[in-house]
Amino acid sequence: MKQTNQKAASLSYDVTVMLPVLLLTGIGIAMVYSASSAIALQNYEDEYYFFTRQLISAGIGFLAFLIGRYIPYQMYRRTSYLLFAGSMALLVVVLLEGMGREVKGSVRWIDFLYFRFQPVELARFALIVFMGYSIAKKQDRIESFAIGFMPHVVVLMIFSILILLQPDYGSVVIFWAMGWLLMFAGRVSLRQLVTTALLVVLPAAIFLIFSSSYRLKRVLSFWDPWQYPKAEGYQVIHSLMGFGSGGLWGKGFGQGYQKLFYLPDPHTDFIFSVIGEEGGLRWVLIVIGLYLIVLWRGLTIAKMERDFFGSLLALGITVSITLQAVINMAVNLSLLPTKGLTLPFLSYGGSSLVINLGLIGVLMNIWASQKR
Repeated sequence: MKQTNQKAASLSYDVTVMLPVLLLTGIGIAMVYSASSAIALQNYEDEYYFFTRQLISAGIGFLAFLIGRYIPYQMYRRTSYLLFAGSMALLVVVLLEGMGREVKGSVRWIDFLYFRFQPVELARFALIVFMGYSIAKKQDRIESFAIGFMPHVVVLMIFSILILLQPDYGSVVIFWAMGWLLMFAGRVSLRQLVTTALLVVLPAAIFLIFSSSYRLKRVLSFWDPWQYPKAEGYQVIHSLMGFGSGGLWGKGFGQGYQKLFYLPDPHTDFIFSVIGEEGGLRWVLIVIGLYLIVLWRGLTIAKMERDFFGSLLALGITVSITLQAVINMAVNLSLLPTKGLTLPFLSYGGSSLVINLGLIGVLMNIWASQKR
């Protein structure tokens, strides 16, 4: 009887996590078509150009989900250094001349056969695994500055330097927020975390902002986007116009106006605005509600897991997805300065969709281990 229950658990799925993710992915595929059809028709003479690729990415992503679901998560503990080294190597390769693909001034992609891969997505998972493994292993000395705190900060700094060279400031924000939360959950000294955040991390962030006129204008346009209506504030203004014109019920699927060459990147960074314009407040609240379910269930799995490494892994996966969603939606609503981050499961982007679905598979495997 016990073996039968264990077998059933090994084949089961947590519907509370899977259903919101399936709904978000389905909404994303539909909205990518709606947001990109005009751009695709003009640039590629094929209105289904981005839609087709997103559909293919979703298929590969669900394959990654199944792989993550059935590979025991404990294996990542043994391969943490390999994942760390591999992700570092890819972040270096993308910076080499002739290897990385430049888009809008940023070199973040590697072309591989018919696909374009973004190494920072894999690096995000590698950071979660490495820090989870390292923190869990050092629990007996976790409050030591030289053992429990400094090595993890060094790892974050190495990742940050390579990512800033692309540049990709939004991912650096995600990495540091995720790293700090994992260290906090891993019982690293709160005094060390707070002191370093106030005396080192915050001044470094301020220096990065003021060292570039472009980044400074982005922050200033956040306070008053209408002061820069044709430059840094242009995206946010048209995003807000989309939300405003959508009202409570929206204009209807495919009836949005801002996506017609007014709102830049409507199928990637600002797809949430297209949802707000065409679906109205009701669909905005539905999307937010689906992310909240993923957050609640992910934190529940992390809390229930008895293996500390598995608990940190579940926490890191949940935070990495939902934190990025929060930042993207806040940028679309002009609650945060623009960061260049996509909306998980919804925005166009193959590597992001595949990796995020794979991460949900890993989270599902942690849940299944609890049932066993």
